[in-house]
Amino acid sequence: MDAAERELLTGTLRKTMTAASGPALESALTGLGWPELLAEFPEVAIPTVFGLLGETGAHAALLNDVVLHAAGRPLGGAPELPYTGGSWVVWERAGAGSGTVLDGELPLRAVPAGDPVPLSAGRRALGWWLVGTGRAMLTLARTHAVNRVQFGRPLAAFQAVRHRLAETLVALEGAEATLVAAEDPFGSLLAKAAAGRAALTAARHCQQVLGGIGFTAEHPLHRHVRRALVLDGLLGSSRELTREAGALLRSEGSAPRLVHL
Repeated sequence: MDAAERELLTGTLRKTMTAASGPALESALTGLGWPELLAEFPEVAIPTVFGLLGETGAHAALLNDVVLHAAGRPLGGAPELPYTGGSWVVWERAGAGSGTVLDGELPLRAVPAGDPVPLSAGRRALGWWLVGTGRAMLTLARTHAVNRVQFGRPLAAFQAVRHRLAETLVALEGAEATLVAAEDPFGSLLAKAAAGRAALTAARHCQQVLGGIGFTAEHPLHRHVRRALVLDGLLGSSRELTREAGALLRSEGSAPRLVHL
């Protein structure tokens, strides 16, 4: 898939995600060839689709497909997924289901336990989703800083505001670089941890830049913050994965080369 085809695909997906979410979006993406795209071009499908889910604020049960595809199982099911704190959840395709809902928008329901599933591809997918969510928050904060005037000057003219926006951008760019380099289970673990930490950094800094309006239900920031908090816990939170990586390095006695420069 060349650059022109990727650009066309990205534009089509962005329009689709802007117009629909949930089961309706999943149906639309299936019609656009999501299963075939995942099977033939996963290196394009996962970053593009999940990054756009974060940027647009839409959602669909596509993580199920990524996990099932990595496990060599047919798409369309809803496997149990590990969640932070040793708990398990199911991302329901449709219907009310039973169990405790973790978020009012995402159909994630707690289940007693589940069977082990491959985590690397799912962690990379969630990493791209978290980075996209962080970029959505950064866009909202930057727009507000440029347009909002305080004491006769745009907020973007104040150094403290610039520092928060810059730190957010650096965290997101670093997480994306880690995702691009991730190829094995350990790299995927680190990439998910970096993406979760970057999204939480974006939530903290962008909330400060937006000030009081960022706390209101009328402003979209709160939806992205909640999304980042929920997704960070799925397949291992950034804190848990960081500890897991440290324990692994301590047991091995050495650190692997993640990127060949």
